Amino acid sequence: VYNWSDYIGEETVANFEKEYGVKVNYDVYDSNQVVEAKLLAGNSGYDLVVPTLADAQRLIQAGIFQKVDKSKLENFGNLDKVILNQTAKYDPNNDYAVPYLWGTNGIGYN
Repeated sequence: VYNWSDYIGEETVANFEKEYGVKVNYDVYDSNQVVEAKLLAGNSGYDLVVPTLADAQRLIQAGIFQKVDKSKLENFGNLDKVILNQTAKYDPNNDYAVPYLWGTNGIGYN
């Protein structure tokens, strides 16, 4: 798994490994440029990558990702159609990406 920093809880990977008896290779990155450079270099070894949608579009066009087998995602049909329509603008038919987190948080302070 290659993900943004702080996107999951501190114990999530350990809990998943314990429950399913697997070892997870979990790495984080802190910018779009870092993930894009690593993936475009080839053979990253990751089964799951969490890029921004705009970066995903470029990486899809570069042939980096495999299509998602939606038949293995029994809850895919429960995803919000409004969000799927938005992601389809970058990934037609939502073939390569599945929405994970959506939205923008902002804090203004004066």
